[in-house]
Amino acid sequence: MAQPERNERQRLRPAPLLFEPSEAAADPEHFFDLESMEDPTALLARATELTLAFRAATDRAVEFQAVAAAQLADPRRFDRLTAAEIAGRAEWTEDYAKKMIEFGRSLLDAPAP
Repeated sequence: MAQPERNERQRLRPAPLLFEPSEAAADPEHFFDLESMEDPTALLARATELTLAFRAATDRAVEFQAVAAAQLADPRRFDRLTAAEIAGRAEWTEDYAKKMIEFGRSLLDAPAP
């Protein structure tokens, strides 16, 4: 039973952000210097910028996950993985893995811009 709890903690903990200094990331109160901003107007503007940037980054990362899932499930690969195996590696349900594989295939099949 201890394993699911550890996995749950890992999933809830945000990934380290590469462009933030490691000593700042180690401080749980630090978040892109937002805690030091005193002007609420500037704080709202900066927090909004970060929110939009993180949403865009999340969308892009999900696209890369889907492409990787589709590539791993490609029946032409001798070492292809099943949807269940991909789900296990990505901590998804098998149904979600199937949807991500489909999404990834659609991205791979889309004409290049």
